[in-house]
Amino acid sequence: MKRHNIAVISGDGIGPEVIREAIKTLDAAAKRFSVKLDYTHYDLGGERYLRTQEALPDSVVEELRKFPAILLGAIGHPEVKPGILEKGILLRLRFELEQYINLRPVKLYDERFCPLKDKGPADIDFVVVRENNEGLYTGSGGFVFKGTPHEIAVQESINTRRGVERCLRYAFEFTRKRNKDKKLTLCGKTNVLTYAFDLWERAFLEIGQKEFPEIKRDYAHVDATTMWFVKNPEWFDVIVTDNMFGDIISDLGAMIQGGMGIAAGGNINPEGTSMFEPIGGSAPKYTGQGVINPLAAICAGGMMLDFLGEPEAAKAIEAAVIKVTREKIKSLAAGKMGYSTAQVGDLVAAAV
Repeated sequence: MKRHNIAVISGDGIGPEVIREAIKTLDAAAKRFSVKLDYTHYDLGGERYLRTQEALPDSVVEELRKFPAILLGAIGHPEVKPGILEKGILLRLRFELEQYINLRPVKLYDERFCPLKDKGPADIDFVVVRENNEGLYTGSGGFVFKGTPHEIAVQESINTRRGVERCLRYAFEFTRKRNKDKKLTLCGKTNVLTYAFDLWERAFLEIGQKEFPEIKRDYAHVDATTMWFVKNPEWFDVIVTDNMFGDIISDLGAMIQGGMGIAAGGNINPEGTSMFEPIGGSAPKYTGQGVINPLAAICAGGMMLDFLGEPEAAKAIEAAVIKVTREKIKSLAAGKMGYSTAQVGDLVAAAV
């Protein structure tokens, strides 16, 4: 029996509720496919920060390096100033564990939940590969004359050849493995960001021509990309982009696939510790009510199993989510599903 050690950070707000249902489903899949999942829970989030004034101890980062995967619920607490937990936990883990890929599948399971007219599951099935360690998120920059009428704020986008190339190679390899349309679209802004996206475009063409000649290469400005997400989402197979643009377009992707209740993502280090999470927030107003949709967290668990080398178990979870979504769920929105959070978890686990 294969064993996998998994770190669990339930986090804040509705995080513990959705993680509970994700683990319920993971255990059902593990039992079916003769896999043993061992969980180690970590108390990280707003409540711990309020008690200790420490977001993420150095010793915990070192412990987390020993796990192949982390399952994360949500980070964000109404009594903690915005940015402290997000930078202190989420961004720190992404950077220090070199989770340089943010992987966001955008897949519609039921056309009832798509806000786009005349679009169905066949039209919305693509993946966003977002660079996750560079760009505007490095924190490079500063203030001059802060607090005065002459204040200047500088925020710099950092793009290294190493960082860009490893992201692009991952995207090309993912497109090859996905084996759908074999088309990779670079999303950028070459006409305005003439340094950063000059590097991205040159590396994209060079790597594609030399190493992945069978993959069709396409380019779209980020503004055009958002337009086509709405008008012609069927044009896309895999999209690769930088940190900021990826952050923006993946949220739009979540909306056209049915909303935050179904959208999952992975922060990937292909050679190290990766972290999987529902992409929605901690939703404090829904905490403890049992009304939040756990499907995104369940899908994140499925992504984690696939990363851990358990593709059949991952497919079983996705098939169960599709079945429950199509046959049982009235709405993907909180409080409108027709079932409680725990009941949805029960339905998916039983379908697995």
